[in-house]
Amino acid sequence: MKEDILEQLASDYLEALGYFTLTNIKFRPDPSDPDFDSKQDSVHSDIDVLGYCPKRAGVDKVIAVSCKSLQEGFWPEWEVNAIEKNKIVSGREAWRRYRELVVPKWARAFRKCISDLTNESTFVYVTAVTKVNDDRSPWENNSKFRETLGAEIKLLSLNEMVEAVLPALSNTVANSELGRTLQLFKAAGILGDNDA
Repeated sequence: MKEDILEQLASDYLEALGYFTLTNIKFRPDPSDPDFDSKQDSVHSDIDVLGYCPKRAGVDKVIAVSCKSLQEGFWPEWEVNAIEKNKIVSGREAWRRYRELVVPKWARAFRKCISDLTNESTFVYVTAVTKVNDDRSPWENNSKFRETLGAEIKLLSLNEMVEAVLPALSNTVANSELGRTLQLFKAAGILGDNDA
């Protein structure tokens, strides 16, 4: 089954920035973890997109992306509140959608998965969304998330992905679905000028 379109777009975005990417990488707490609970931890979660750029030297050499394709967009403060108050969202506890940000054993498994694949211990955790509807700081500066995961946390909107890729497009056929789609939109006049 083809991955979620936002996952594909996030992968294309990272590739346009010079990253090698992998998608849908399964992880879960190790059964030897002292907090492992076979009833809670037997089903894998996944890293939607993992980007690695060998030319970068900073914390952003590795970017781990979790995609949330919410049609209504992403409300950072509301999401944090739902997690902290253990609200039920779409039939399950809100924290389960972000387990690596709030549950230490899942954070350990997430970090180990990234380290095993990249040989790097630092990374940026990105939540890719259709749009950010409010102040980003409750999400990006959440001390509990940062402490649990041990990483910098960022939000990335679809609009930001498009704005980053669009200026680099030329008349040469783009090598990604995002780039090629934007070229076609420009040619059709959907994005304004049709210089691409």
